[in-house]
Amino acid sequence: MTVELPVPVRDEGGKPPEDRRHRNRRRWLTAVVIVLLIGIPAGYLVISAGQSRDSGRNKEAESAATGLQPLRPSKMKRRIFEVPIPLGATGVRYFETSNWKTSRLYVQFDVTSGRLDTFLTEMGTSRSALKDDAITITPRDRRTVGWNFDIPGHDWAGTSHHQKGPRPSQDVVVDLTEPGFPRVYVVSTTTP
Repeated sequence: MTVELPVPVRDEGGKPPEDRRHRNRRRWLTAVVIVLLIGIPAGYLVISAGQSRDSGRNKEAESAATGLQPLRPSKMKRRIFEVPIPLGATGVRYFETSNWKTSRLYVQFDVTSGRLDTFLTEMGTSRSALKDDAITITPRDRRTVGWNFDIPGHDWAGTSHHQKGPRPSQDVVVDLTEPGFPRVYVVSTTTP
């Protein structure tokens, strides 16, 4: 009498069926891969959308503001408009306008006499370029931010620093009534 041994079951490829432990490990690995391929990018998109929304709200608030804001413009804006506000400048305020044709940065700040020289030099001009009683900022630009240079008893001086495009050009007016602590008004205009 011959005893027949059971023939192990094999799949179509001739491999033995996988055991439960191996199958569970494979399913777990598949789930991890799915989380990595779908979950992480989805999480990144959610975080990115939140940051973009917050940035948009900040820009919207900035754009909705009218007149000078009691803030220092960002380094990027100062670099684009070439307005090197000196360290130690106080009372810094700015406003930016933009349209398809031109962008303008309006900046106002107080500095010491020495830092005024530094500012003018870094901008590409000098104190000798300032002309007494020269109001180089246009009436339209003055109205935009509410600057009034018709105040009696003030010692005004101004200059215009024109540069070849696409670099910006600046109009500068300085209130030298207190020579040790002048107030600087700048309108920097750039065209794309």
